[in-house]
Amino acid sequence: MSFVNMQSAVSPFLTTVVQTCRYYYHDVWQINGDPRVAKYAFFEGGPWSTLAMISAYLYFIKVIGPEFMAQRKPFDLKKTILAYNISMVILSAWMFIEGFFLLNYGLDTWGCQVVNSAQTDAREMRKLLLGWLFFITKFIEFADTVFFILRKKTSQVSTLHVIHHALVPLLVWIGFKFVPGGSNAFFPLINSLVHTIMYSYYGLSVLGPRIQPYLWWKKYLTRFQMIQFVLIILNSLRLLFLPQCQFPKAFIYLTVFNGFLFLVLFGGFYRQAYKGRHNSTVRNKSD
Repeated sequence: MSFVNMQSAVSPFLTTVVQTCRYYYHDVWQINGDPRVAKYAFFEGGPWSTLAMISAYLYFIKVIGPEFMAQRKPFDLKKTILAYNISMVILSAWMFIEGFFLLNYGLDTWGCQVVNSAQTDAREMRKLLLGWLFFITKFIEFADTVFFILRKKTSQVSTLHVIHHALVPLLVWIGFKFVPGGSNAFFPLINSLVHTIMYSYYGLSVLGPRIQPYLWWKKYLTRFQMIQFVLIILNSLRLLFLPQCQFPKAFIYLTVFNGFLFLVLFGGFYRQAYKGRHNSTVRNKSD
C-alpha cells in the first residue's frame, strides 16, 4: 500500500476516533442534560472539571497536606474558622429561606414535580441559579478538611468525612445536570437547613471552653443529619407509587441508594461516637 493510500485510510479512522471521543467527553452530556444549565460553570459538557476538583481535594488531604505539615506546628486558624463558619451559616440559611419560598414552602418537592427543561421564566431561572450556588458550596466545604489538615487534627479526617465530601459534589452535579429542580430539589432544601444548624454548632465550638457546656446537643445534630437521609429516601420512594408520575426512575433509584449509603455511614458514626462512649462510661463506673 502506498503512503497516499495509507494516509487516506488512516485519516477517516482518526476522524472517527476523535468524533467518538468528543461524543463521550462532551456531546452525550449536552444532548441528555438540561440545556438550561449548560451556561453555568462546571456544567458545559461532562463532569470532568468537577472530578478534577474532587481529585485535587483528595490529593491534597492525602498527600500534599500531610507532607506540608509533617515538620510544621499546627496553624492557629481560630479567627479564620470562625469567619468561615459564620459565612456558611449565612449562606446556608439564605439558600434554605430562598428555596423555601421559591418551592411553595417546600410543598412543591412533595408532589410529582417533573422538570420541564423548556421553562425559562424568571422564577424558574432563579431556582436554577440557587441550585448552582448550592453545588458551588460543596466545593467551599472542602475547607472543612483543609482546616483539619492545617491544624493537624487528622483524627477528624475520618472515612465518613472524606467519602461525604468527595461524593456529594458529584451527586449534586448529576442531579443539577439532568434533573435540576422539581422533586429533586428536596435534597438541596433540607440539606441547606441541616448545614445552617451544623455550621452554627461548628462556629460556637470555636469560641472555647466557656461555650462547651452549651453544646450538649451535638449528638442531636447527628440524629438530625440521619433524619435528613430518611426523609430523602421517603421523598424519592413515594414517586414510584404516584400514578402516572413521569419522574425519571433512574434518579429515584440513585437518590434512594445514596440516601441509604449515607444513613448507614452516619449511623455507624453515631453508634461509635455516642453509644460506644456511653458503654465505656458505664464500664468505667462499674470498675
